[in-house]
Amino acid sequence: MKAITVVPKTEGSLEYGDVPEPDPSTGSILVEAVAVGICGTDVEIATGKYGWAPPGRDRLVLGHESLGRVLEAPDGSGVAAGDLVAGIVRRPDPVPCPSCAVGEWDMCLNGQYTERGIKEIDGFMSQRWRIEPGYVTKLDPTLGILGVLLEPTTVVAKAWEQVAHMESRAFWKPRTVLVTGAGPIGQLAALLGVQRGLDVHVLDRMESGTKPDLVRALGATYHHGSAHDLPFDPDIVIECTGVGQVISDVIVKVGAGGVVCLTGVGSGGRTTGLATADVATELVLQNNVVVGSVNANRRHFYRAAQALERADRDWLGRLISRRVPPERIQEAFDRGPDDIKVVVDFSGS
Repeated sequence: MKAITVVPKTEGSLEYGDVPEPDPSTGSILVEAVAVGICGTDVEIATGKYGWAPPGRDRLVLGHESLGRVLEAPDGSGVAAGDLVAGIVRRPDPVPCPSCAVGEWDMCLNGQYTERGIKEIDGFMSQRWRIEPGYVTKLDPTLGILGVLLEPTTVVAKAWEQVAHMESRAFWKPRTVLVTGAGPIGQLAALLGVQRGLDVHVLDRMESGTKPDLVRALGATYHHGSAHDLPFDPDIVIECTGVGQVISDVIVKVGAGGVVCLTGVGSGGRTTGLATADVATELVLQNNVVVGSVNANRRHFYRAAQALERADRDWLGRLISRRVPPERIQEAFDRGPDDIKVVVDFSGS
C-alpha cells in the first residue's frame, strides 16, 4: 500500500511511498480512499512548521479532509461495504478533561487530544485506511467526490452553532452576515448563511476571478477592500482569514448586539492604530460578542453532511479547483491564484 507521509517539523520530507496496511486495531471499518482535500494545516505540516508523528514513529500519514468508500464493516457499525464515508478528525484526550469526558472533544480543555493526519494519529492520505464506528460519517452517495468538502464544512457548521448560542442572550433576530475571506472556509460559511435565509456578504481582497464569481453564484454579495468601507453594519461576522487587521476592523464594524466568530488561524500581524482599550469599548458599549471556534464534533459532521446534501452540486463542484493524483503530490501544494480547494484524487491509484 502507498501513502503520502511527512516527517513532522522537517522541511522537504513530503513523499508518496510504501507503508504497511492499516492495523485492524486502529478501526474495524476498512475504507478505500477516494479523495483527500488539502488545507492550510496540511501546508504547514508539509513545510515542516507543525505536526506530530504517532508515538514511536518518525513519519506521519498526512491528510484530514477525507472521503472514502467502505470495503469492510462489522454488523452494527452503521455503514456497509460500498457506502461513501468521511472520517472524524479529532479524538478525545486520555485523561479525560471535563469536555472530552462528555464527548465534546472539539472543546478539549487540556490540549491532550489527538487528530488524524495532524497530531499523533495517521491521516487519510493512504490508499486504504481504518476507522472506528463512532468516528465515521455516512454521506449521500450522489455527492460523489464533492463529499470531500465535508470536513471543511464541519468547521463552519460549528461556527454557526456558536453564533446561534448567542441568540438566547436577548431578543436578537440577525439579518445580515459578513464573511471575511473567500477561500473554501469562507465560501462554505457563506453557503450555510444563505441556507439560513440571511443576507450574506463576503469580503475579500480579490477584485475579480473565481472567488467573487462563486459568491455571486451563491446569491450573496461580494465586496473587496476594507470592512470600514462597507455601507452596512453586519449583525454577524464569520471571520475566516486570521489576519490581525481584518479582525480588528470587523470587531469595530459589527452592529450593536452583534457576534463576531473567529475561525481563521493565519498570518498574525499585530494591528496598528487601534488600542486594545478601544476594541473593548466597542464590545462593551454595544453588547457585542467575540468568540473563537475550531475543529468540530460528531454533530457538526452530521449537520455539514445535511448542508452539502441541500447545496447546489454544480456550485459545490466549482469549489474544487484541481484534482491531483497522489504520485504528483508536490503539485497539489503549489497553489495557483484561482485555487479554492485542491484535492488529492486516489480513485486511480
